[in-house]
Amino acid sequence: MREFIKHQIPNLFLWTPLIMAMGAGAYFTCGNAVMCALLILAGTVCILGILRRWRPVWIGGTLFIFGAAYAAAYTHIIATPQLYHDIRNAEITGRVTAIEHTPDKTRAFIKLDSTQVRTNSRRPATVRVNIPTDSDIHIGDDVRATVSLFPPAGSDAPATFDYARWAYFNRLSATGFADKITPVHRGRTCSVDTVRDYIHGKAMSPLADALVLGYKNTLTDTERDIWTRAGVGHIWSISGFHITLVAGWLFAIFFMIFRSVPFITRRIPARFPATICAWCGIAIYLMLSGAGVATIRAFLMTSLVFLATLLGRSALSMRNIAIAFCVVFLINPHYVMQAGFQLSFSAVFGLIWFWNAHDSGPRHTIGGKIRFAIYAAVMTSVVATIFTAPFIAAHFYAMPMYSLIGNLVLVPIFSFIIMPLVMVGTLGACVGWGDPLQLAAAAYDIAFRVAQHIAAMPYANIITPHIPNSAMIMFILALGTVMLIKPMEYSKHWIFRRVNYVLCVVLVVCGVILTAVRPRGAFFVTSDHTLAGMMIDGDMQFTKARASNHKFTFNTWRQFNNLPMADENVRHKCNDGVCIYKSEKFTVAYILKFVPLQKNIGRLCRDDEIDYIISYFDIRAPKCENKILRGGVIIYPSGRVSRIPRMRPWHNPRA
Repeated sequence: MREFIKHQIPNLFLWTPLIMAMGAGAYFTCGNAVMCALLILAGTVCILGILRRWRPVWIGGTLFIFGAAYAAAYTHIIATPQLYHDIRNAEITGRVTAIEHTPDKTRAFIKLDSTQVRTNSRRPATVRVNIPTDSDIHIGDDVRATVSLFPPAGSDAPATFDYARWAYFNRLSATGFADKITPVHRGRTCSVDTVRDYIHGKAMSPLADALVLGYKNTLTDTERDIWTRAGVGHIWSISGFHITLVAGWLFAIFFMIFRSVPFITRRIPARFPATICAWCGIAIYLMLSGAGVATIRAFLMTSLVFLATLLGRSALSMRNIAIAFCVVFLINPHYVMQAGFQLSFSAVFGLIWFWNAHDSGPRHTIGGKIRFAIYAAVMTSVVATIFTAPFIAAHFYAMPMYSLIGNLVLVPIFSFIIMPLVMVGTLGACVGWGDPLQLAAAAYDIAFRVAQHIAAMPYANIITPHIPNSAMIMFILALGTVMLIKPMEYSKHWIFRRVNYVLCVVLVVCGVILTAVRPRGAFFVTSDHTLAGMMIDGDMQFTKARASNHKFTFNTWRQFNNLPMADENVRHKCNDGVCIYKSEKFTVAYILKFVPLQKNIGRLCRDDEIDYIISYFDIRAPKCENKILRGGVIIYPSGRVSRIPRMRPWHNPRA
């Protein structure tokens, strides 16, 4: 065993990003009590490692503590202002800092003084509001608007998307809509967002918005669903695919230009200035695309590749991707919780590991090169699918089964037809030449029809169950062990020759078991007690059919219980404003908003059959305090109550 541990020393650095990310992830997902227990455990591990002189052990514990501490410090440093409550029909004045375009609405980001809206901070607040499509406003304008604002809602089930946390780390104080917005003073600012908005106005193309400017949600819901079911939804998020294409084109163009200039080629190789010019080009593309987390990762990796090319070093290595991971983590530790970060890094880690560990055979002949091209295309899609599968299932509750076909058929169309036309057309549109964008739109229509055929195939999209955090940790460790543990190829014991694969299988099995035995909920209620859901006859019913402040809660609860999403919500009617839900193990009384408590609370307290009481209003009843539930809760069929933590900094606990 001691020899095996010594054999792992060259790969110890590669565990650094994973351990730091786990520390930050624990801070973002665990409650205060659990987080304190984990920190005490990590501190104990550090002390034991120092006393026993186990350097990898105490370094690992230190990295975990650093990840959690850095996430906590970053959280309190940014201190995004948060609203105390909903604000309706309020008049505000502020400056437009960004405009986001979608197929059915336009969103404006307005920076304003926090005194205009009641927040927990004196820092300037940024709100995002839907504005009328005919509004004549531009970035930099000072505007006056009549708005309704709402604090971002938190998660309503364990291990589900927490919009309040996402908004906090994206410095967004509130969302809402504007009934009226008028410019007070025209601004003359010059920024990246101004340039992006100018290009959008010139191009007027969803393809340019998505593939060049990086605007989210430029496709309709139907189109996005088709591309996702076809397994190529990643095309619409600017990442390594787009950066690699742009970098390759720019390098080829500049290389040919400099090769034709003898004055340069006599003094330095043409690849040097071509590499520098290509890097400047992708840096501009990074800024125009909005600098999303996947784009930043791709830019850093491409920069390392260019630097390695200039220095004559190996470009694609696990160490380089680990360095890029650490840089992105230090920029914003919350990136580790975002789907784009997880999908991007998991795919790149898997691909670099696979191509470094597996030989594809000879490629000296034309036939060998063709076979390698086919093999590379197939295995790249297979490896990327395997390494991103746990994160796709956890975030989207579905798994596209024909992603290999979709990538082999559709990615070349985007690589060699649509992307070049969109890039050239976007630049041409700025000077009034929009023909390439029209050709790109025609090619897109053809590709979309192909995607429709793939998405219509049987079992194109498999619904996956909700994955708890404990199972997700198992899956992440499984991927980490298969990549980062070095087997002893010449050992006498087979377990040491295949130790990484054995551990991977064990961890995957543990994750599957934890997912399978996870209990489903029987009764759900949001933290503000305005919406409740209950399991009746194998399906969910709700106290409301619609809720503007809990738009995504309906499907979140369904997905938590492994139920398919629905277009319409079944409303459960309550008698006299009080819902009585009975199961084999418990009975809960849910009192609707605006229902008088005086005539109900006494009766419900005296009723011995009622186990739990939930009300919109805060009830103070000493005689039945043990029955009253406060905050967001889930009651399981066994009668166990799970509370949704809402005392984290991004939940505005001082409200």
